[in-house]
Amino acid sequence: MELTSILLFAAIVFIGSYVQAVAGFAMGMIIVAVAGGLRLMDVPTLTAVVSLMTMLNVYIALRGQTHEINRHLFKWLALGQVPAIFFGFQLMQWLDGNTRWLLELALGLFILIGGLSMFLRPNPWSRVTPWLGTWGVGLTGGLVGGMFSASGPVLGWFGYNQPLPVAAIRATLLACFALTTGTRTIVVGFTGGLTETVFTYALAGLPIVVVGTWLGRHLPPPVTEESIKKFAYWLLITMGIWILFSVLV
Repeated sequence: MELTSILLFAAIVFIGSYVQAVAGFAMGMIIVAVAGGLRLMDVPTLTAVVSLMTMLNVYIALRGQTHEINRHLFKWLALGQVPAIFFGFQLMQWLDGNTRWLLELALGLFILIGGLSMFLRPNPWSRVTPWLGTWGVGLTGGLVGGMFSASGPVLGWFGYNQPLPVAAIRATLLACFALTTGTRTIVVGFTGGLTETVFTYALAGLPIVVVGTWLGRHLPPPVTEESIKKFAYWLLITMGIWILFSVLV
């Protein structure tokens, strides 16, 4: 790896882990969007690296908060996520092996739509979503999580529309991310995707994840959480447009 690539990757990882520790989501999306847009590595390698680092980020951010997890939502989201992760991962592999440009196009669209969807201001519903609707959201989140190791836009939108305390929503989302990245990493390992390059980038990024997550929990920024979210939204939208432009042109 070139020094420039390492430094860029470290900066991206720090921003992603810090934002996720403050807002409860977006680490995977930010890393995939920016590193993918800059073509620091191919999509399968990038998503494998993100899965490994997100697991550590979630573990640190969730420590001492597992009692806040909403068991009803987590159970049905998980039952939807797990089977969809396998399908999403297989689809990603097929596209990468046959029509890589289409995979990058899908990545750009996913990031752009994800960024735009985050502008939808949460308006909590009158009651917690029933099991069938929650399961369906889990399927969708698992599909995109299996493809791009980033289910934040789907699960984040769903979670913050629930009539629940913010602490419960945040802990439940983090638990779902842990399930997605853990399951995906196992699948990648069985298919031989945990290569030396994956481990090299992941090991280079892990200390940055620790620092970024710790700072996000103990030294939040002197701005509102809403400002942090808007920064993440605009960053995702910009990188989504860039990826689409670079693929099409």
